Amino acid sequence: MSSEAPRGRPDAGPDRPAGDAGGPDIDPGGKAGAPDGQQGGVHPGGLVQHATIRRGVCLVLCAASGAGKSSIGRALLASEPALRLSISVTTRAPRPGETEGEHYFFRSVPEFHALVAQGEIMEHAEVFGRFYGSPRAAVLGALARGEDVLFDIDWQGHRQLRVALPGDVVCVHLLPPSLAELERRLGARGQDSAAEVARRMAAARDEIAHWTDADHVLVNDDFATTVAGVRAVLHAARSARARQSGLSGLVAGLLAP
Repeated sequence: MSSEAPRGRPDAGPDRPAGDAGGPDIDPGGKAGAPDGQQGGVHPGGLVQHATIRRGVCLVLCAASGAGKSSIGRALLASEPALRLSISVTTRAPRPGETEGEHYFFRSVPEFHALVAQGEIMEHAEVFGRFYGSPRAAVLGALARGEDVLFDIDWQGHRQLRVALPGDVVCVHLLPPSLAELERRLGARGQDSAAEVARRMAAARDEIAHWTDADHVLVNDDFATTVAGVRAVLHAARSARARQSGLSGLVAGLLAP
């Protein structure tokens, strides 16, 4: 399938966010959370919090190119220790400064299609003539350990991810305050020609048209406010009762005669 929405790592350029890639030889990137899904800590007074085990969350940011999802993703990753970025597998060539396993996992087109056929890629799309996909094993491992995984993908990838991981996905769609502001942001990046900006503006309409697929929608007219809004969504998803598998023992103890 084809998509014109950018997919990449927050600092990897205007394609697709880098993240964990699929395949048995590919290890997830990002920051590790507590082992085996254990979440705990220390209160300011020195008392140890009750450690709980929860399943991680797949946090999906969907937005048109230039709407700010990469910058918001960077801010979240810097402030949420249990959140890691899903590094994508891609068929495009590495750019100067990009490192295998850190920005992307670079594979040939035949290798990519083989990973898809083997079920190692849980969502994938064609973006500007290149293929991108998210790794199955790395993502499932992170979720089982209680780590949250950030996806910067388009509406097609979001739909596929929902099918692959029902109940694990929370999607936030970021809307620009106006098309004029979106075009201004694209031009201000200084990395695209006028023709490329026009192409991305055309693709933006397609991405925006699927805003109703998301669980939450935020208008990114103030960066700090939008980051706070996405963080609130993540924290609420973490505390959902269905994810708190480790609380059964605590509750049983609380209810014991």
